[in-house]
Amino acid sequence: MNFNGSLPLLVLASSLVPGMIIFFLPESRIRLRTTLNLAGAVLKLLLIGYMLWGVQHDQSYVFRYDVLPGLELIFKADALALLFVTLSAALWFLTTLYAVGYLEGSPHRSRFFGFFSFCVTATVGVAMASNLFTFFIFYELLTLSTYPLIVHRGTEAAIRAGNVYLAYTFTGGAVLLTGIVWLYGLLGQVEFTHGGVAAILGSEHTAQLQVIFLLLIAGLGVKAALVPLHGWLPQAMIAPAPVSALLHAVAVVKAGAFGIIRVVYEVYGIEFVQTLNLLMPLAVVAAITIIWGSLRALWQDDLKRCLAYSTVSQVSYIILGVALFGPTGTIGGVVHLVHQGIMKITLFFCAGNYAETLDVHKIIEMNGAGRRMPWTSIAFSVAAFGMIGAPLTAGYISKLYLSQGAEMVGMAWANWVLTASSLLNAAYFLPILYRLWFENQPQMWLHERIHVRGRWETHRLLLMPPLITAAATLAAGIFADTGWSPLFWVKLIAEVEFTVK
Repeated sequence: MNFNGSLPLLVLASSLVPGMIIFFLPESRIRLRTTLNLAGAVLKLLLIGYMLWGVQHDQSYVFRYDVLPGLELIFKADALALLFVTLSAALWFLTTLYAVGYLEGSPHRSRFFGFFSFCVTATVGVAMASNLFTFFIFYELLTLSTYPLIVHRGTEAAIRAGNVYLAYTFTGGAVLLTGIVWLYGLLGQVEFTHGGVAAILGSEHTAQLQVIFLLLIAGLGVKAALVPLHGWLPQAMIAPAPVSALLHAVAVVKAGAFGIIRVVYEVYGIEFVQTLNLLMPLAVVAAITIIWGSLRALWQDDLKRCLAYSTVSQVSYIILGVALFGPTGTIGGVVHLVHQGIMKITLFFCAGNYAETLDVHKIIEMNGAGRRMPWTSIAFSVAAFGMIGAPLTAGYISKLYLSQGAEMVGMAWANWVLTASSLLNAAYFLPILYRLWFENQPQMWLHERIHVRGRWETHRLLLMPPLITAAATLAAGIFADTGWSPLFWVKLIAEVEFTVK
Protein backbone atom coordinates (compact mmCIF):
# COMPACT_ATOMS: atom_id res chain seq x y z
CA MET A 1 0.00 0.00 0.00
CA ASN A 2 1.48 3.37 -1.02
CA PHE A 3 1.55 6.46 1.18
CA ASN A 4 -1.40 8.13 -0.55
CA GLY A 5 -3.49 4.99 -0.08
CA SER A 6 -2.69 4.93 3.64
CA LEU A 7 -3.74 8.53 4.29
CA PRO A 8 -7.50 7.83 4.64
CA LEU A 9 -6.65 5.20 7.27
CA LEU A 10 -4.35 7.62 9.08
CA VAL A 11 -7.14 10.20 9.18
CA LEU A 12 -9.42 7.60 10.77
CA ALA A 13 -6.71 6.45 13.18
CA SER A 14 -5.96 10.00 14.34
CA SER A 15 -9.17 9.99 16.37
CA LEU A 16 -9.72 6.23 16.80
CA VAL A 17 -6.39 5.50 18.52
CA PRO A 18 -6.56 8.41 21.01
CA GLY A 19 -10.16 7.44 21.74
CA MET A 20 -9.19 3.85 22.54
CA ILE A 21 -6.46 5.03 24.90
CA ILE A 22 -8.59 7.72 26.54
CA PHE A 23 -11.42 5.30 27.21
CA PHE A 24 -9.25 3.39 29.71
CA LEU A 25 -7.55 6.37 31.36
CA PRO A 26 -8.25 7.05 35.05
CA GLU A 27 -10.39 10.13 35.65
CA SER A 28 -7.45 11.81 37.37
CA ARG A 29 -5.30 11.86 34.21
CA ILE A 30 -6.76 15.14 33.02
CA ARG A 31 -3.65 16.52 31.33
CA LEU A 32 -2.87 13.29 29.45
CA ARG A 33 -6.47 12.95 28.29
CA THR A 34 -6.56 16.54 27.04
CA THR A 35 -3.20 16.16 25.32
CA LEU A 36 -4.30 13.00 23.51
CA ASN A 37 -7.56 14.64 22.43
CA LEU A 38 -5.92 17.75 21.06
CA ALA A 39 -2.97 15.92 19.52
CA GLY A 40 -5.37 13.66 17.60
CA ALA A 41 -7.43 16.65 16.47
CA VAL A 42 -4.36 18.60 15.29
CA LEU A 43 -2.92 15.57 13.50
CA LYS A 44 -6.23 15.01 11.72
CA LEU A 45 -6.30 18.62 10.54
CA LEU A 46 -2.71 18.40 9.27
CA LEU A 47 -3.44 15.19 7.34
CA ILE A 48 -6.58 16.68 5.84
CA GLY A 49 -4.74 19.86 4.89
CA TYR A 50 -2.18 17.75 3.03
CA MET A 51 -4.93 15.87 1.19
CA LEU A 52 -6.74 19.09 0.30
CA TRP A 53 -3.57 20.32 -1.35
CA GLY A 54 -3.12 16.96 -3.08
CA VAL A 55 -6.65 16.81 -4.49
CA GLN A 56 -6.17 20.28 -5.97
CA HIS A 57 -3.05 18.90 -7.67
CA ASP A 58 -4.77 15.78 -9.03
CA GLN A 59 -3.53 13.39 -6.35
CA SER A 60 -5.69 10.35 -5.51
CA TYR A 61 -6.23 8.96 -2.01
CA VAL A 62 -7.94 5.57 -2.13
CA PHE A 63 -7.77 2.59 0.23
CA ARG A 64 -9.32 -0.81 -0.64
CA TYR A 65 -9.67 -3.96 1.44
CA ASP A 66 -11.43 -7.16 0.31
CA VAL A 67 -13.84 -8.24 3.04
CA LEU A 68 -15.49 -10.98 0.97
CA PRO A 69 -15.44 -11.78 -2.73
CA GLY A 70 -17.26 -8.93 -4.43
CA LEU A 71 -17.48 -6.91 -1.19
CA GLU A 72 -14.85 -4.27 -0.46
CA LEU A 73 -14.19 -1.74 2.24
CA ILE A 74 -13.25 1.37 0.26
CA PHE A 75 -12.23 4.83 1.44
CA LYS A 76 -11.64 7.64 -1.00
CA ALA A 77 -10.74 11.20 -0.11
CA ASP A 78 -12.32 12.97 -3.08
CA ALA A 79 -13.25 16.65 -3.06
CA LEU A 80 -16.78 16.08 -1.76
CA ALA A 81 -15.52 13.81 1.02
CA LEU A 82 -12.86 16.34 2.02
CA LEU A 83 -15.49 19.09 2.32
CA PHE A 84 -17.30 17.07 4.99
CA VAL A 85 -14.08 15.75 6.56
CA THR A 86 -12.64 19.25 6.90
CA LEU A 87 -15.82 20.51 8.54
CA SER A 88 -15.83 17.54 10.92
CA ALA A 89 -12.16 17.84 11.87
CA ALA A 90 -12.18 21.62 12.37
CA LEU A 91 -15.32 21.61 14.48
CA TRP A 92 -14.15 18.52 16.40
CA PHE A 93 -11.04 20.44 17.45
CA LEU A 94 -13.12 23.38 18.69
CA THR A 95 -15.70 21.14 20.34
CA THR A 96 -12.93 19.26 22.13
CA LEU A 97 -11.63 22.53 23.58
CA TYR A 98 -15.17 23.44 24.58
CA ALA A 99 -15.86 20.04 26.13
CA VAL A 100 -12.68 20.17 28.23
CA GLY A 101 -13.95 23.36 29.85
CA TYR A 102 -17.59 22.25 29.97
CA LEU A 103 -16.89 18.92 31.70
CA GLU A 104 -14.36 20.28 34.18
CA GLY A 105 -14.99 18.42 37.44
CA SER A 106 -17.65 16.15 35.92
CA PRO A 107 -17.59 12.36 36.37
CA HIS A 108 -16.97 9.81 33.58
CA ARG A 109 -14.87 12.15 31.45
CA SER A 110 -12.68 9.36 30.07
CA ARG A 111 -15.75 7.48 28.91
CA PHE A 112 -17.18 10.65 27.39
CA PHE A 113 -14.06 11.63 25.47
CA GLY A 114 -13.49 8.04 24.34
CA PHE A 115 -16.90 7.81 22.71
CA PHE A 116 -16.51 11.41 21.53
CA SER A 117 -13.46 10.34 19.53
CA PHE A 118 -15.23 7.21 18.23
CA CYS A 119 -18.11 9.42 17.06
CA VAL A 120 -15.77 11.63 15.02
CA THR A 121 -14.04 8.54 13.61
CA ALA A 122 -17.39 7.20 12.43
CA THR A 123 -18.30 10.58 10.91
CA VAL A 124 -15.03 10.73 8.99
CA GLY A 125 -15.61 7.14 7.84
CA VAL A 126 -19.04 8.14 6.51
CA ALA A 127 -17.46 11.05 4.65
CA MET A 128 -14.68 9.04 3.00
CA ALA A 129 -16.72 5.88 2.29
CA SER A 130 -16.60 5.18 -1.43
CA ASN A 131 -19.31 2.54 -1.69
CA LEU A 132 -22.62 1.80 -0.01
CA PHE A 133 -21.22 -1.08 2.03
CA THR A 134 -18.51 1.05 3.66
CA PHE A 135 -20.95 3.91 4.11
CA PHE A 136 -23.45 1.69 5.91
CA ILE A 137 -20.85 0.22 8.28
CA PHE A 138 -19.73 3.64 9.50
CA TYR A 139 -23.26 5.05 9.39
CA GLU A 140 -24.28 2.45 11.98
CA LEU A 141 -21.06 2.85 13.95
CA LEU A 142 -22.05 6.50 14.23
CA THR A 143 -25.31 5.45 15.88
CA LEU A 144 -23.52 3.18 18.36
CA SER A 145 -20.87 5.74 19.27
CA THR A 146 -23.35 8.60 19.69
CA TYR A 147 -25.79 6.79 21.99
CA PRO A 148 -23.45 6.79 25.06
CA LEU A 149 -22.95 10.54 24.58
CA ILE A 150 -26.69 11.21 24.57
CA VAL A 151 -27.23 9.18 27.77
CA HIS A 152 -23.99 10.45 29.38
CA ARG A 153 -25.70 12.03 32.38
CA GLY A 154 -27.46 8.77 33.21
CA THR A 155 -30.73 10.38 34.29
CA GLU A 156 -34.11 8.84 33.55
CA ALA A 157 -34.78 11.53 30.94
CA ALA A 158 -31.40 10.90 29.28
CA ILE A 159 -31.98 7.14 29.12
CA ARG A 160 -35.44 7.69 27.67
CA ALA A 161 -34.07 10.08 25.02
CA GLY A 162 -31.32 7.61 24.18
CA ASN A 163 -33.83 4.78 23.74
CA VAL A 164 -35.92 6.94 21.40
CA TYR A 165 -32.77 7.76 19.46
CA LEU A 166 -31.89 4.07 19.08
CA ALA A 167 -35.44 3.16 18.05
CA TYR A 168 -35.43 5.75 15.28
CA THR A 169 -31.89 5.22 14.04
CA PHE A 170 -31.88 1.41 14.14
CA THR A 171 -35.18 1.37 12.27
CA GLY A 172 -33.73 3.80 9.75
CA GLY A 173 -30.63 1.63 9.49
CA ALA A 174 -32.75 -1.44 8.78
CA VAL A 175 -34.63 0.41 6.03
CA LEU A 176 -31.35 1.66 4.57
CA LEU A 177 -29.84 -1.83 4.65
CA THR A 178 -32.89 -3.22 2.83
CA GLY A 179 -32.40 -0.72 0.03
CA ILE A 180 -28.65 -1.38 -0.16
CA VAL A 181 -29.04 -5.18 -0.29
CA TRP A 182 -31.74 -4.89 -2.94
CA LEU A 183 -29.58 -2.59 -5.04
CA TYR A 184 -26.56 -4.86 -4.61
CA GLY A 185 -28.72 -7.72 -5.88
CA LEU A 186 -29.31 -5.76 -9.08
CA LEU A 187 -25.93 -4.06 -9.58
CA GLY A 188 -23.40 -5.87 -7.44
CA GLN A 189 -20.99 -3.68 -5.47
CA VAL A 190 -22.10 -0.08 -5.85
CA GLU A 191 -19.26 2.43 -5.77
CA PHE A 192 -19.92 6.15 -5.66
CA THR A 193 -19.35 7.36 -9.22
CA HIS A 194 -19.70 10.77 -10.84
CA GLY A 195 -23.01 10.72 -12.69
CA GLY A 196 -24.29 7.61 -10.88
CA VAL A 197 -24.49 3.98 -11.95
CA ALA A 198 -28.12 2.93 -11.53
CA ALA A 199 -29.16 4.08 -15.02
CA ILE A 200 -27.32 1.16 -16.65
CA LEU A 201 -30.07 -1.21 -15.49
CA GLY A 202 -32.52 0.04 -18.08
CA SER A 203 -36.24 0.82 -18.06
CA GLU A 204 -37.31 -2.72 -17.11
CA HIS A 205 -36.06 -2.05 -13.56
CA THR A 206 -37.71 1.36 -13.18
CA ALA A 207 -40.26 0.33 -10.56
CA GLN A 208 -37.67 -1.47 -8.44
CA LEU A 209 -35.25 1.45 -8.63
CA GLN A 210 -37.98 3.86 -7.55
CA VAL A 211 -38.77 1.76 -4.48
CA ILE A 212 -35.07 1.31 -3.66
CA PHE A 213 -34.52 5.06 -3.91
CA LEU A 214 -37.36 5.67 -1.47
CA LEU A 215 -35.90 3.09 0.93
CA LEU A 216 -32.47 4.71 0.77
CA ILE A 217 -33.83 8.21 1.29
CA ALA A 218 -36.06 7.08 4.16
CA GLY A 219 -33.16 5.33 5.87
CA LEU A 220 -30.95 8.37 5.50
CA GLY A 221 -33.82 10.73 6.26
CA VAL A 222 -34.01 9.52 9.86
CA LYS A 223 -30.60 10.95 10.69
CA ALA A 224 -31.22 13.95 8.41
CA ALA A 225 -34.38 14.60 10.49
CA LEU A 226 -36.79 14.75 7.56
CA VAL A 227 -40.42 15.08 8.66
CA PRO A 228 -41.95 12.78 9.92
CA LEU A 229 -38.71 10.97 10.85
CA HIS A 230 -37.35 13.75 13.05
CA GLY A 231 -38.87 12.91 16.45
CA TRP A 232 -35.61 11.74 18.04
CA LEU A 233 -33.75 15.02 17.54
CA PRO A 234 -35.51 17.37 20.00
CA GLN A 235 -35.46 14.67 22.69
CA ALA A 236 -31.71 14.17 22.23
CA MET A 237 -31.22 17.72 23.55
CA ILE A 238 -31.02 16.22 27.04
CA ALA A 239 -27.36 15.53 26.18
CA PRO A 240 -24.55 17.86 27.35
CA ALA A 241 -23.99 20.95 25.20
CA PRO A 242 -20.83 19.62 23.44
CA VAL A 243 -22.83 16.56 22.34
CA SER A 244 -25.71 18.71 21.09
CA ALA A 245 -23.22 20.81 19.15
CA LEU A 246 -21.68 17.69 17.62
CA LEU A 247 -25.06 16.15 16.73
CA HIS A 248 -26.36 19.25 14.97
CA ALA A 249 -23.26 20.70 13.34
CA VAL A 250 -21.02 17.78 12.44
CA ALA A 251 -22.12 14.23 13.05
CA VAL A 252 -25.54 12.64 12.90
CA VAL A 253 -27.79 14.99 10.94
CA LYS A 254 -25.01 15.86 8.51
CA ALA A 255 -24.28 12.17 7.91
CA GLY A 256 -27.87 11.70 6.77
CA ALA A 257 -27.83 14.76 4.52
CA PHE A 258 -24.42 13.84 3.12
CA GLY A 259 -25.68 10.33 2.35
CA ILE A 260 -28.61 11.76 0.41
CA ILE A 261 -26.18 13.82 -1.69
CA ARG A 262 -24.17 10.66 -2.43
CA VAL A 263 -27.26 8.65 -3.38
CA VAL A 264 -28.72 11.33 -5.65
CA TYR A 265 -25.51 12.27 -7.45
CA GLU A 266 -23.24 9.23 -7.23
CA VAL A 267 -25.49 6.17 -6.94
CA TYR A 268 -28.42 7.12 -9.14
CA GLY A 269 -27.23 10.27 -10.88
CA ILE A 270 -29.22 13.49 -10.76
CA GLU A 271 -30.54 13.15 -14.32
CA PHE A 272 -31.68 9.59 -13.76
CA VAL A 273 -33.47 10.57 -10.54
CA GLN A 274 -35.25 13.27 -12.52
CA THR A 275 -36.18 10.69 -15.16
CA LEU A 276 -37.67 8.50 -12.42
CA ASN A 277 -39.80 11.48 -11.30
CA LEU A 278 -38.33 11.36 -7.80
CA LEU A 279 -36.73 14.79 -7.45
CA MET A 280 -40.01 16.66 -7.00
CA PRO A 281 -41.23 14.40 -4.15
CA LEU A 282 -37.83 14.86 -2.48
CA ALA A 283 -38.11 18.63 -2.87
CA VAL A 284 -41.63 18.62 -1.41
CA VAL A 285 -40.57 16.59 1.63
CA ALA A 286 -37.64 18.96 2.17
CA ALA A 287 -39.93 21.99 1.85
CA ILE A 288 -42.41 20.56 4.35
CA THR A 289 -39.57 19.85 6.77
CA ILE A 290 -38.21 23.38 6.39
CA ILE A 291 -41.55 24.97 7.26
CA TRP A 292 -42.55 22.45 9.92
CA GLY A 293 -39.24 22.73 11.76
CA SER A 294 -39.43 26.52 11.72
CA LEU A 295 -43.02 26.50 13.02
CA ARG A 296 -42.16 24.12 15.85
CA ALA A 297 -39.12 26.21 16.81
CA LEU A 298 -41.40 29.23 17.08
CA TRP A 299 -43.36 27.68 19.94
CA GLN A 300 -40.53 26.32 22.09
CA ASP A 301 -39.71 27.81 25.47
CA ASP A 302 -36.55 25.74 26.02
CA LEU A 303 -33.57 27.25 24.19
CA LYS A 304 -31.96 23.97 23.12
CA ARG A 305 -35.27 22.53 21.88
CA CYS A 306 -35.82 25.71 19.86
CA LEU A 307 -32.38 25.24 18.31
CA ALA A 308 -33.14 21.56 17.70
CA TYR A 309 -36.25 22.32 15.66
CA SER A 310 -34.26 25.00 13.86
CA THR A 311 -31.85 22.23 12.85
CA VAL A 312 -34.74 20.13 11.55
CA SER A 313 -35.56 23.05 9.27
CA GLN A 314 -32.06 24.13 8.29
CA VAL A 315 -30.64 20.72 7.36
CA SER A 316 -33.41 20.31 4.80
CA TYR A 317 -32.03 23.35 2.96
CA ILE A 318 -29.27 20.96 1.90
CA ILE A 319 -31.77 18.41 0.61
CA LEU A 320 -33.90 21.04 -1.11
CA GLY A 321 -30.80 22.28 -2.93
CA VAL A 322 -30.01 18.77 -4.15
CA ALA A 323 -33.58 18.36 -5.38
CA LEU A 324 -33.56 21.56 -7.50
CA PHE A 325 -32.04 19.75 -10.53
CA GLY A 326 -29.43 22.36 -11.29
CA PRO A 327 -25.87 23.16 -10.22
CA THR A 328 -26.62 26.57 -8.68
CA GLY A 329 -29.24 25.24 -6.27
CA THR A 330 -27.07 22.28 -5.38
CA ILE A 331 -24.11 24.57 -4.71
CA GLY A 332 -26.36 26.47 -2.28
CA GLY A 333 -27.45 23.26 -0.59
CA VAL A 334 -24.01 21.71 -0.32
CA VAL A 335 -22.30 24.87 0.90
CA HIS A 336 -25.03 25.06 3.54
CA LEU A 337 -23.67 21.77 4.87
CA VAL A 338 -20.68 23.85 6.00
CA HIS A 339 -22.45 27.12 6.72
CA GLN A 340 -25.18 25.55 8.86
CA GLY A 341 -22.48 23.66 10.73
CA ILE A 342 -20.52 26.72 11.80
CA MET A 343 -23.65 28.73 12.60
CA LYS A 344 -25.44 26.00 14.55
CA ILE A 345 -22.41 24.95 16.56
CA THR A 346 -22.02 28.61 17.59
CA LEU A 347 -25.59 28.69 18.86
CA PHE A 348 -25.19 25.48 20.86
CA PHE A 349 -21.87 26.60 22.32
CA CYS A 350 -23.56 29.80 23.47
CA ALA A 351 -26.57 27.92 24.85
CA GLY A 352 -24.15 25.80 26.87
CA ASN A 353 -22.43 28.94 28.16
CA TYR A 354 -25.71 30.42 29.37
CA ALA A 355 -26.64 27.15 31.05
CA GLU A 356 -23.29 26.56 32.75
CA THR A 357 -22.60 30.13 33.81
CA LEU A 358 -26.05 31.50 34.62
CA ASP A 359 -28.14 28.32 34.88
CA VAL A 360 -30.30 29.71 32.07
CA HIS A 361 -32.12 27.08 30.02
CA LYS A 362 -35.41 28.75 29.09
CA ILE A 363 -35.79 31.56 26.60
CA ILE A 364 -37.78 33.56 29.13
CA GLU A 365 -34.79 33.44 31.50
CA MET A 366 -32.44 35.15 29.02
CA ASN A 367 -33.43 38.72 29.87
CA GLY A 368 -30.36 40.93 30.08
CA ALA A 369 -27.88 38.09 29.55
CA GLY A 370 -26.23 40.13 26.81
CA ARG A 371 -24.96 42.64 29.35
CA ARG A 372 -23.77 39.92 31.75
CA MET A 373 -22.15 37.79 28.99
CA PRO A 374 -21.52 40.22 26.11
CA TRP A 375 -19.03 38.14 24.11
CA THR A 376 -21.13 35.00 24.24
CA SER A 377 -24.17 37.05 23.26
CA ILE A 378 -22.36 38.73 20.36
CA ALA A 379 -21.46 35.28 19.03
CA PHE A 380 -25.06 34.09 19.50
CA SER A 381 -26.38 37.18 17.71
CA VAL A 382 -24.06 36.73 14.72
CA ALA A 383 -25.09 33.09 14.32
CA ALA A 384 -28.78 33.92 14.75
CA PHE A 385 -28.60 36.58 12.02
CA GLY A 386 -26.81 34.01 9.88
CA MET A 387 -29.67 31.56 10.34
CA ILE A 388 -32.12 34.27 9.33
CA GLY A 389 -30.03 34.89 6.22
CA ALA A 390 -28.87 38.42 6.93
CA PRO A 391 -26.34 39.92 4.47
CA LEU A 392 -22.63 39.52 5.28
CA THR A 393 -23.25 36.14 6.91
CA ALA A 394 -22.77 32.56 5.73
CA GLY A 395 -26.52 31.95 5.78
CA TYR A 396 -27.08 34.73 3.27
CA ILE A 397 -24.76 33.04 0.75
CA SER A 398 -26.54 29.70 1.11
CA LYS A 399 -29.98 31.21 0.63
CA LEU A 400 -28.82 33.38 -2.27
CA TYR A 401 -27.63 30.35 -4.25
CA LEU A 402 -30.69 28.31 -3.31
CA SER A 403 -32.96 31.13 -4.45
CA GLN A 404 -31.10 31.66 -7.72
CA GLY A 405 -31.05 27.92 -8.33
CA ALA A 406 -34.80 27.67 -7.85
CA GLU A 407 -35.40 30.51 -10.31
CA MET A 408 -33.06 29.02 -12.92
CA VAL A 409 -34.90 25.68 -13.04
CA GLY A 410 -38.40 27.10 -12.92
CA MET A 411 -39.17 26.11 -9.32
CA ALA A 412 -40.10 29.55 -8.07
CA TRP A 413 -42.32 28.00 -5.39
CA ALA A 414 -39.13 27.01 -3.55
CA ASN A 415 -38.37 30.71 -3.12
CA TRP A 416 -41.64 31.12 -1.24
CA VAL A 417 -40.54 28.30 1.05
CA LEU A 418 -37.16 29.97 1.64
CA THR A 419 -38.81 33.35 2.27
CA ALA A 420 -41.33 31.86 4.70
CA SER A 421 -38.55 30.04 6.51
CA SER A 422 -36.48 33.21 6.82
CA LEU A 423 -39.46 35.09 8.24
CA LEU A 424 -40.12 32.31 10.72
CA ASN A 425 -36.41 32.24 11.63
CA ALA A 426 -36.65 35.95 12.36
CA ALA A 427 -39.84 35.38 14.36
CA TYR A 428 -38.13 33.05 16.84
CA PHE A 429 -34.59 34.46 16.87
CA LEU A 430 -35.29 38.20 17.06
CA PRO A 431 -37.32 37.99 20.30
CA ILE A 432 -34.43 36.05 21.84
CA LEU A 433 -31.98 38.75 20.76
CA TYR A 434 -34.30 41.42 22.13
CA ARG A 435 -34.33 39.63 25.48
CA LEU A 436 -30.55 39.35 25.44
CA TRP A 437 -29.81 42.99 24.77
CA PHE A 438 -32.82 45.12 25.71
CA GLU A 439 -34.73 43.46 28.54
CA ASN A 440 -33.69 44.23 32.11
CA GLN A 441 -31.60 41.54 33.76
CA PRO A 442 -32.87 40.03 37.03
CA GLN A 443 -31.59 41.43 40.29
CA MET A 444 -29.77 38.21 41.04
CA TRP A 445 -28.96 35.32 38.72
CA LEU A 446 -30.01 31.93 40.05
CA HIS A 447 -26.39 30.95 40.66
CA GLU A 448 -23.11 31.00 38.81
CA ARG A 449 -21.41 27.62 38.86
CA ILE A 450 -18.32 28.80 36.98
CA HIS A 451 -16.43 31.63 38.63
CA VAL A 452 -15.60 34.65 36.53
CA ARG A 453 -11.82 34.66 36.02
CA GLY A 454 -10.28 38.03 35.42
CA ARG A 455 -11.89 39.68 32.44
CA TRP A 456 -13.47 36.47 31.14
CA GLU A 457 -17.24 36.26 31.49
CA THR A 458 -17.03 32.47 31.76
CA HIS A 459 -14.42 29.73 31.48
CA ARG A 460 -12.11 30.76 28.63
CA LEU A 461 -12.42 27.35 26.97
CA LEU A 462 -16.17 27.90 26.80
CA LEU A 463 -15.76 31.35 25.32
CA MET A 464 -13.08 30.89 22.66
CA PRO A 465 -14.84 28.30 20.42
CA PRO A 466 -18.08 30.27 19.84
CA LEU A 467 -16.11 33.44 19.13
CA ILE A 468 -14.07 31.58 16.51
CA THR A 469 -17.12 30.00 14.84
CA ALA A 470 -19.02 33.30 14.94
CA ALA A 471 -16.07 34.94 13.19
CA ALA A 472 -16.13 32.11 10.65
CA THR A 473 -19.85 32.78 10.09
CA LEU A 474 -19.02 36.34 9.10
CA ALA A 475 -15.90 35.41 7.14
CA ALA A 476 -17.81 32.83 5.05
CA GLY A 477 -20.29 35.53 4.08
CA ILE A 478 -18.00 38.54 3.62
CA PHE A 479 -15.23 36.66 1.82
CA ALA A 480 -17.40 34.15 -0.05
CA ASP A 481 -15.68 34.86 -3.37
CA THR A 482 -12.14 34.30 -2.14
CA GLY A 483 -10.11 31.18 -2.91
CA TRP A 484 -10.24 29.78 0.62
CA SER A 485 -13.97 30.03 1.30
CA PRO A 486 -16.33 27.03 1.56
CA LEU A 487 -18.22 28.40 -1.45
CA PHE A 488 -15.06 28.34 -3.59
CA TRP A 489 -14.43 24.67 -2.71
CA VAL A 490 -18.05 23.71 -3.43
CA LYS A 491 -17.82 25.44 -6.82
CA LEU A 492 -14.77 23.32 -7.61
CA ILE A 493 -16.77 20.21 -6.71
CA ALA A 494 -19.67 21.44 -8.84
CA GLU A 495 -17.53 21.59 -11.98
CA VAL A 496 -17.24 17.80 -11.87
CA GLU A 497 -20.15 16.60 -9.76
CA PHE A 498 -23.18 18.85 -10.04
CA THR A 499 -23.33 19.73 -13.74
CA VAL A 500 -26.56 18.70 -15.45
CA LYS A 501 -25.91 17.91 -19.11
